Amino acid sequence: MLGQLELVLPLMALGYLSGTWLGANTVCHLAGRGDPRLAGSGNPGFSNVLRLHGTRLALATLLIDTLKGMPVLGLAMLLGLPPWGQGLVGLGVLLGHSYPVWYRFRGGKAVASAFGVMLLLTPGVALCCAALWCLLAWRVRTAAVASLASATLAPLVAIWLAPAYVPVVIGFTLLVLGRHALNFQRLGRGDEPGL
Repeated sequence: MLGQLELVLPLMALGYLSGTWLGANTVCHLAGRGDPRLAGSGNPGFSNVLRLHGTRLALATLLIDTLKGMPVLGLAMLLGLPPWGQGLVGLGVLLGHSYPVWYRFRGGKAVASAFGVMLLLTPGVALCCAALWCLLAWRVRTAAVASLASATLAPLVAIWLAPAYVPVVIGFTLLVLGRHALNFQRLGRGDEPGL
C-alpha cells in the first residue's frame, strides 16, 4: 500500500492541477466575453455560461470540464492503481475545479468534472446520473435541482453497477453536495435561477 501511495500522491497533485483549468473562463475569454464568475450566478460552469452566453459556449465549457481530468485518470488506471487510488486522483481533479489556486480558490461546483471522472471510472453510473440530470433539467428547468438529484443518486447506482467504487462515489457526492450549499438556501427561498 505504501508503494501505491507513492504513486497516488503525485497523480493526485496532477489531477488537482488539471482540475484548475476552468473551462468557462477559457471559453468566455476566447469568445471575448467577461469572467463568468463576475456575472449571473457567479459560478464558472456549464449552467451559468448557458444562461449568460448561450448553448455554444456552454457546450464548449462542458466539454473541457468533462475531459480535463481524463489523461491523469487514464494514467492512474494504466498503472493499475486500486479503486481507492483512482478515486483519490479523481478527487484531486474535483478539488482543483472547486478550489483552483490560480483563481483565489474560487471555482465551480464540480458537476461536469465529476461526470468526466466517473465516465472513466464508473461509466454506467455516470451515464445513469447524466440521464437523470438531463430529464430533470428539461422538466424542472433548474440546474441545481438536476445536479443535486443526480449526485444523490450516484452512490445508489454505484452499489448496483460499480460496488468496488461505492466509497469513491460517496466522496465525490459529498463534495458536489457541499459545493451546492448556497443553492440549497436559494431553493429554500424560491429564488434559484432557472436554465
